[in-house]
Amino acid sequence: MNDRQKSDRRIQSARKSQGERKNKPEPGLKDKMEVQNKTPDKVRLNKFIANSGICSRRDADDLIKSGVITLNGTVVTDMGIKVAPGDEIKYKGKKITSDKKVYILMNKPKGFVTTTKDPHAEKTVMDLIKNIGPERLFPVGRLDKSTTGLLVITNDGDLASKLSHPRYNKKKIYHVWLDRPVSKNDLVTLAEGVKLSEKEIVAADAASFPDLEDKTQVGIEIHSGQNRVVRRMFESLGYDVRKLDRVYYAGLTKKNLPRGKWRFLTDMEISILKKGNYS
Repeated sequence: MNDRQKSDRRIQSARKSQGERKNKPEPGLKDKMEVQNKTPDKVRLNKFIANSGICSRRDADDLIKSGVITLNGTVVTDMGIKVAPGDEIKYKGKKITSDKKVYILMNKPKGFVTTTKDPHAEKTVMDLIKNIGPERLFPVGRLDKSTTGLLVITNDGDLASKLSHPRYNKKKIYHVWLDRPVSKNDLVTLAEGVKLSEKEIVAADAASFPDLEDKTQVGIEIHSGQNRVVRRMFESLGYDVRKLDRVYYAGLTKKNLPRGKWRFLTDMEISILKKGNYS
């Protein structure tokens, strides 16, 4: 090999080494990238609070604004702030964590208040599931003390917000027993719209007699989430509601669920609720 060939070999070898150095990651860069890719995404503070089972996401916004939430020892009032794993979040000085999600369907009996705590109530719906586990659950889709029927209980704040917010348009069906037979005209009025106040008119999506032989009973389908709306609709027409039972709620039914009993929702039911298919 002559001198020129040796020189060409040295130039080619140098170029190859230079190219390898350009393409080779700097020491530790690969490890840094892997760690970065494995870092879990941050979540909004109100979502974290809702997922802890304390309240819904909308109520979590109110807690943040009121200044009772601290992040790593500092009071936060910014609802848009995000938190990462390892951050310490406290509510009124007590540390909160995201719990395992629990979803329950209950056939609420009469005489139970739909709340987590009420010093003036003898019985709440939470008494019926008090031995279920350590998760902090709360009821969604409130029913008054005298009303029976379907109720969802969970610690999923996102789902609670969906089920509670009017824009998700969830369907509810009630079986109503009245003090006297309902006239056909009043049945039509229920569907056309009942005036509850000067500025408030509510219409049922459907109203019918489940038993044509007993017109003191009415089945009524509504999407409205107003407080005691079914009772108020009948009372505005001069009827006294003797009994009220919610038999359908956001796609869920009372099938094989006796009064006063509860069961866990199936994976399919949870998926449907989360997707917002509430018709």
